[in-house]
Amino acid sequence: MRILIVEDEADLRNSLLCLMREEGYAADGAADGIEGYRKAQECDYDAIILDFMLPGMNGREYLRRLRHTKRTPVMMLTARNSVEDRVAGLDSGADDYLAKPFVQQELLARLRALIRRNYKTATGAINLGDVVVDTVARRVTKAGHDEAVTGREYSLLEFLAHRRGAVVTRSELYAHLFDENEDTLSNLLEVHVCNLRRKLGADLIKTRRGAGYIIEAADRDEPKV
Repeated sequence: MRILIVEDEADLRNSLLCLMREEGYAADGAADGIEGYRKAQECDYDAIILDFMLPGMNGREYLRRLRHTKRTPVMMLTARNSVEDRVAGLDSGADDYLAKPFVQQELLARLRALIRRNYKTATGAINLGDVVVDTVARRVTKAGHDEAVTGREYSLLEFLAHRRGAVVTRSELYAHLFDENEDTLSNLLEVHVCNLRRKLGADLIKTRRGAGYIIEAADRDEPKV
């Protein structure tokens, strides 16, 4: 999953970028509304974390323009926390609203909820045969046992699981799983696919030569009991 952070406070922006990457997300940053809007148009992000008070283009105008072309989930961050401010932010097109200062774990939980709603994963668990992807806890089990996967491996598996039954191209995977500073010409993607096959079974992720990867195992978005 790839996240865009639009925040003019450099320390907070860099802190959020580090947090996203530690959690296994790819993350890009923008220091003002104009740069952030350009990046949102150039890439299909899985979610945007947006400061309300931005130079160049404020959060309300950013959302107004964004909603003409995209439905990317947006979490608005602001130091303004009155009921009127929250209503204005949500009515402008934000999907969630979090006041500063905030607790990182709450931000991460809200971000996961935004992504689940966007992919219409009702229960938070995606059932792939004997493999279950828990999108709430960002945890993977196989036959009821926890499997140790890295943050990037988890993001790759979740992205494919959300699109199970459809071939996902290599370029689409790189666009969603790697940020703008990473080398898209390397074999990082193939390494992560190989690791997931070794941990979860060789048949879970299938290769469609010349096309991409696909997960075919899919029943319902609920864990096995």
